[in-house]
Amino acid sequence: MAKIYLKSNYNEKLAPFPRTAYSIKVNRQEYYALITHMDNQIGRILDALEASGKAKNTYIIFTADHGLALGDHGFVGKQNMYDRSIRVPLLLAGPGIKAGKVIQEKVYLQDVMATSLDIAGSNVIKDVDFNSLLPLCKNNSKKGYKAVYGAYLSNQRMIRTDKYKMIIYPLANVVRLYNMVEDPEEMNDLASDIKYKKVMDRLFKQFQKLQKEVGDPLNVSKNYHSFFTREQS
Repeated sequence: MAKIYLKSNYNEKLAPFPRTAYSIKVNRQEYYALITHMDNQIGRILDALEASGKAKNTYIIFTADHGLALGDHGFVGKQNMYDRSIRVPLLLAGPGIKAGKVIQEKVYLQDVMATSLDIAGSNVIKDVDFNSLLPLCKNNSKKGYKAVYGAYLSNQRMIRTDKYKMIIYPLANVVRLYNMVEDPEEMNDLASDIKYKKVMDRLFKQFQKLQKEVGDPLNVSKNYHSFFTREQS
């Protein structure tokens, strides 16, 4: 199955084409070393907070930028729509948040900003486009998003629901579809299977609605429809 590489992206130049087992091993070794170092520094911050006596009255939000793919689907960098890169760690601790609680909801990284405003008691929160996570963490009084929207330059667009993820590559006229429940590693592309055409059309309509909401001007309708015309020819 063909993969979409971004050879012009600097991250993708960190390993040779085609990828080699050695290059990916070195990339992962360096990445995990950085993670270990970062974990140690975060531990020092938490120790200092505990020593200050203010730990129980402090909210902690731990998250990160998108993660490097480290060879997943042939990518090395983070500029892709596969879960290895677009899913980020998100841990919250603080007053009123139960320890060890796991919440399976779709949220945006930008929700951290709205959450911080909520913690501060700011009235500005009503004017931002994202949601505070406090109601979700404290009492499940609010759900996450029905679908999340993804974009990278003019190269990629994505919509992710509970069950499916659709990725559109406008410059290549390529569309991918994955069943995220049955295929969480995103290895089985269903886009070329005519049985899923109705599913994809429904997702595409939902995608266009989200695209309008976020003000994304890129028109991918032609790319979406030409993919199916090409597949059927």
